[in-house]
Amino acid sequence: MLRTVSPPMTARWAALGAVAGPVLFELSWLVLGFVSPGYTLFGHRFADYSPISQPVSGLGLGVTAPYMNAAFVVTGLMLIAGVAGVYLTVPAPARRTCAALLGLTGVGQIICGVYDLEQMMPHTLGFLLAIGTPVVAFLVAGLSFRRLPRWRRFGTWLLAGSPLTLILLVAFFLTFRQTAAGAEQGTAGLVQRLGIVEVHAWFVALGWPAFRRAGRGRSGRQDAGPASRTNCSTVAGLTSG
Repeated sequence: MLRTVSPPMTARWAALGAVAGPVLFELSWLVLGFVSPGYTLFGHRFADYSPISQPVSGLGLGVTAPYMNAAFVVTGLMLIAGVAGVYLTVPAPARRTCAALLGLTGVGQIICGVYDLEQMMPHTLGFLLAIGTPVVAFLVAGLSFRRLPRWRRFGTWLLAGSPLTLILLVAFFLTFRQTAAGAEQGTAGLVQRLGIVEVHAWFVALGWPAFRRAGRGRSGRQDAGPASRTNCSTVAGLTSG
């Protein structure tokens, strides 16, 4: 008796976490950036919040802190669930390694939500995990997806995401000014947002096709099920006859 294993429904819906998480995060910093009255960091008061010069993590301080930090944590959990769901529905080579590397972005976002900018060392670690590890993760995952016929094109594009992420990460550190006065000038906030959107866009591009293809695969198996049982019964009848 032959049996075809289809992805569990929970895994298919979990893959949407790779879509919902980034959408939630981008909406959070967009909305909170407009309503933030400023914040205090290491005794320096930022009277106005500028998304051009100041990092997203600045919203994790002041009156917007509960909402932005919650968005960090929830988005991280969604990304981890989304990556797990993708690799439970897509039989990619080395999927445990790829899932672990991609999942570090979610872990990094959780750390950024737990430790704000005033806890600089763990917060920086979280940022590097969230934005830095995709430089390696996209490369490894891209090579893996290229070995699957239906995912080969996506794998090729994902390979390009590795150097692009590295360029944006380096650009952020080049434009970031560590002094309080410097944080009110320059374009570090804008560059960081470009990097965040770029990284999150790859997760969306990964989660949505996995969700859709798993649904089509399940539907196809369900539709073929009765016909397959009928064929098996016919063959059994001919054999017994």
